[in-house]
Amino acid sequence: MPPAAFSDAAQLLWRCRQSGTVIDALPAALRPADAAAGHAIQAALADVAGSPVVGWKIAATSAAGQAHIQVDGPLPGRILSSFVHPMGATLSLAGNHMRVVEPEFAFRMGSALPPRATPYAVDDVMAAVASLHPAFELPDSRFADFARAGQAQLIADNACCGRFAFGPAVAPAAWRGADLAAQAVHATVRSADGSVRCTRRGEGRALLGDPRTALTWLANELSSLGVGLRAGDWASCGTCMVPLEVQPGDRVEADYGSFGAIQIGVSR
Repeated sequence: MPPAAFSDAAQLLWRCRQSGTVIDALPAALRPADAAAGHAIQAALADVAGSPVVGWKIAATSAAGQAHIQVDGPLPGRILSSFVHPMGATLSLAGNHMRVVEPEFAFRMGSALPPRATPYAVDDVMAAVASLHPAFELPDSRFADFARAGQAQLIADNACCGRFAFGPAVAPAAWRGADLAAQAVHATVRSADGSVRCTRRGEGRALLGDPRTALTWLANELSSLGVGLRAGDWASCGTCMVPLEVQPGDRVEADYGSFGAIQIGVSR
């Protein structure tokens, strides 16, 4: 693919996002043949969108998630400033075809982890973290059948990055020494009349075995791509449970125990 095709592909995917439409696949001339081309398309997204990158997400941090979308490992995606909404807000599902909410563990970086030749260790990464936050993502894809789009196209589509809401920072004393893998999260979906439609439990271990491990993977993946994490970046490390199906009028609550509770609403 010539460099101009990366921008053209990003523009097509952005138009789909803005209009709420889906495609079966990118046109042959714009379709990435490998992960490197997918990353080049994703990298063009911020300029096309006119919205700065404020962080990163990880898709497919569990074996089940990887099997569902037919990839052999996690995928990074850019969080743009326009994707972030206040916690507690009611977010529209207009144009969202996945219609799920994912409770996540997110970190805020206090210092940068720039690209380097040697891999970052978990201790290196955690020393750069400023805070831990419970979070929600409403993911979505521009592909009609995202589960069969393939790794390269999913990366190009920003790893199904959707809308985010980040909760308050957890007190450092509560999480710094905690077993994040065993940290339980209880989620409830309530319909407009307040009745419970779904309850689900998850744990931090769904994120590559531990949220710290997932963040370290992200730091090293971005380092290998020549990008790196910056001070102030969000890093949302993936859903800690099977995504929660939602419909307009629902409210989703997630209780992280000693880490606090968060909630968000969804509308048409």
